[in-house]
Amino acid sequence: MMQGKIFIVALAMLAIGFGAGFVLRPIIMPPATSAMAVSPAPVIAEPGAARGMQYFTANLDEARRVVAGCRDGSVRGDECANAQQAVTEAEGRDRFKKFMGH
Repeated sequence: MMQGKIFIVALAMLAIGFGAGFVLRPIIMPPATSAMAVSPAPVIAEPGAARGMQYFTANLDEARRVVAGCRDGSVRGDECANAQQAVTEAEGRDRFKKFMGH
C-alpha cells in the first residue's frame, strides 16, 4: 500500500512540475525581442551556382544535354545530379502513364 502512495505522490509532483514549467516559462525566459523588423536580404545565387532540379524538370531538353555532358566529362558538379534526377523522374512518369494506359 505504501508503494502505491509513493507512486501517486511522485506522479502528482511531476504533473505540478510540468504545469509550473509551462506557466513560468514566459517569466523565466521571456520571448526574444524581434531584432528582425526588416526582412532579411534575399539569397542571390552565385553566377556559377548549379541549377536546381526544378529548373531541369521544367527544361527536360536542357537536362538531357547536361546529362550527356556529364557522361562525356564536359559538365561536372551538382548540375549532373540535379539533371540526372529530373530526367529519371520524367522517364518514370512517362513509363507510369504508359503502364496506366494514358
